[in-house]
Amino acid sequence: MGLNHSEETHQRLVEKVPRCTGREMTEWFQLMNDGPSFLRFDDRVRWLSSEYALAHGHATAIVHEYDLVRAHRRMG
Repeated sequence: MGLNHSEETHQRLVEKVPRCTGREMTEWFQLMNDGPSFLRFDDRVRWLSSEYALAHGHATAIVHEYDLVRAHRRMG
């Protein structure tokens, strides 16, 4: 399914993730690296939501930001 909100909304969610979840984005990225290798965006969002009791919006923002960072690294 993918991202369903604007880039501006995404950035606001990313900024709130550490305060709302108690973990920095780098910690979430490491958990995703160490977690199951789901290929689908929605599967990764559902895993984060259920495994760590995250709100759907926060899980979506984490997965989307993770994908952006990984894509940037591949291109850079």
